[in-house]
Amino acid sequence: MAIAAGRYAFLRFTSCLPINTTARLLFLGHRDTHRTSPVGLLIQLASCPLRYTVMATTLSSTVVVALGAPLFLLLVTCGSCARPVSFNASDLTADPGWDAARATWYGAPTGAGPDDDGGACGFKNVNLPPFSAMTSCGNEPLFKDGKGCGSCYQIRCQNHPACSGNPETVIITDMNYYPVAKYHFDLSGTAFGAMAKPGRNDELRHAGIIDIQFKRVPCNYPGQKVTFHVEEGSNPVYFAVLVEFEDGDGDAVQVDLMEANSASWTPMRESWGSIWRLDSGHRLTAPFSLRITNESGKTLVADHVIPANWVPNTYYRSIVQY
Repeated sequence: MAIAAGRYAFLRFTSCLPINTTARLLFLGHRDTHRTSPVGLLIQLASCPLRYTVMATTLSSTVVVALGAPLFLLLVTCGSCARPVSFNASDLTADPGWDAARATWYGAPTGAGPDDDGGACGFKNVNLPPFSAMTSCGNEPLFKDGKGCGSCYQIRCQNHPACSGNPETVIITDMNYYPVAKYHFDLSGTAFGAMAKPGRNDELRHAGIIDIQFKRVPCNYPGQKVTFHVEEGSNPVYFAVLVEFEDGDGDAVQVDLMEANSASWTPMRESWGSIWRLDSGHRLTAPFSLRITNESGKTLVADHVIPANWVPNTYYRSIVQY
């Protein structure tokens, strides 16, 4: 019987299987409530009395499940009823310079991912340079509760006939809540297709979930300076700002603000993604200087980058860069 509930669809089989065994077909929904395109397919055979695990590619038993529809990914596990999904199959790589991951894609085949060209980091217009749609959602080890926003990674695929094996650089701009591996890059259609050999982009995208390799690399935005976007809703006692285009680490793990009439820095709080806010108990006095700290602990100060006559929903470009 098929049961659709929210963003999950389950197909349960209770006949033609050993007692206490259930086959569950789980389509994994997408990362947020705005989009629900499936990104993974999991078959799990869970039997409480059994204590062994079998990968789909090395089945030695004669158990056959006839589903009547094509399956794009099979991961078969037999174990305790609450056994978690194992990520071990994609955790190892023979190349010490790279780590193993899995990749999916979402949105338009040649798009930037989200329908609004944004994402959970707060970046805007990621379809345009310097992001140029080479973007990705990251699961928590990559997204890091927002502090991984803006991080740059090289990715490559080698195990599919359409893979070029050449590295491509992507930027974390969004959050993936439903990982299919320990490290999961849910790429824009553009970034996923970029890993293909010439003329085989669609063929690779049709593969669905693929094994890839990745490594962290410095970000490089030629000609760009660190830029601040004053967020909608900011007012004299509440100030929120998006930080973007940082070379090097590409991220911000702390932002501090200094008012015009002060000689001390006031820590801002991470609001969400790469957006930082200050809830003040008094009327803030501009111009503001902003100090950002990246994951490596390096600080950068943009003096008086927010002018006295600042307005919400406006970009202010600094003259500094890492």
